[in-house]
Amino acid sequence: MHPTKTQGKAGRFRGDPATAPPTTLRQSRDIVTPALSAALERLDETSRAQARYHLGWTTADGETSTGEGGKAVRPALALLSARAVGAPAEVGLPGAIAVELVHNFSLLHDDVMDGDTLRRHRRTVWAVWGTPSAILTGDALLALAQEVLLESGSPYAADAGRLLASATRDLVRGQVRDLAFESRTDVTLDECLDMVAGKTGALLSASAAIGAVLAGAPAATTGALAAFGAHVGIAFQIVDDLLGIWGDPALTGKPVFSDLCARKKTLPMTYAASQPGPAGERLAEWLASAEKADEAALPEIAALVAAAGGKDWATEEAGRRLRLAESALAAVPIPDPPRDELVALGRFIVTREA
Repeated sequence: MHPTKTQGKAGRFRGDPATAPPTTLRQSRDIVTPALSAALERLDETSRAQARYHLGWTTADGETSTGEGGKAVRPALALLSARAVGAPAEVGLPGAIAVELVHNFSLLHDDVMDGDTLRRHRRTVWAVWGTPSAILTGDALLALAQEVLLESGSPYAADAGRLLASATRDLVRGQVRDLAFESRTDVTLDECLDMVAGKTGALLSASAAIGAVLAGAPAATTGALAAFGAHVGIAFQIVDDLLGIWGDPALTGKPVFSDLCARKKTLPMTYAASQPGPAGERLAEWLASAEKADEAALPEIAALVAAAGGKDWATEEAGRRLRLAESALAAVPIPDPPRDELVALGRFIVTREA
């Protein structure tokens, strides 16, 4: 991306066409889905059925479904990271399965913690089968992720397992901070960025390096790929936060103003509420209120976030993180095809609308 470009609404860069999903996502899904399905066969019948529903492969009754199973960004990064160090994509396949399993473990638990009843345009697992079932299915996916890695046959499987375990611990740390923020009225922007670095950035960082780790790549290269993923992860969450306020429910699969309704201290909100002036002060008061959010007032709250600069700051910060990610890649020798695909994937993340 040319560094002098400025950004428009919801993360899109002015002058850029709407970014279609890179072919990398479809290609990686074609490689990963059969192997992921085979891995799920190890689970007990109930957990397997609920995981397949959550992934969009079946209906709640177990019938085959053509539902959307997510963007598969993390497995795509894992396959690309193997190619980035000169190995076949298949070397990164166990890592791709593992990061997708951990990601979906976190989504199953996240839906429970947030009380979300919809994901990807249909009811969440806990809303269909209850909270205990969703927790146990998530736990099963987490355990399976390490099993897949350790049985990969790579001489570097333990290193990859250690990377994923560390990222999962950091993800949980971010979730703990996010949960703690719900009862605080003094959350700072730096704290919010640190929370996002754990909650979202850690697993994307691991995803962007795990294929290279399985291939036995030098530490400098895996470190650069991890830095790329960490910056892309923060940009990913920023765009999610923008979509949580201004996204089109028909595209996002979530109710309009979903993050405002939950009074979530997202990055745009945290920035805006910290700004001097009437809009920032009004937002700070609203966040501190213990009353249930009035849905009729949510459009006004969204307008205040924009008026206090939250939308513009978040859009610019997503672009800055993308530039930092691309700079990390430029610091190490990577073949042009996987480098170009990594860059295209990062840009898609920043310009997506769902």
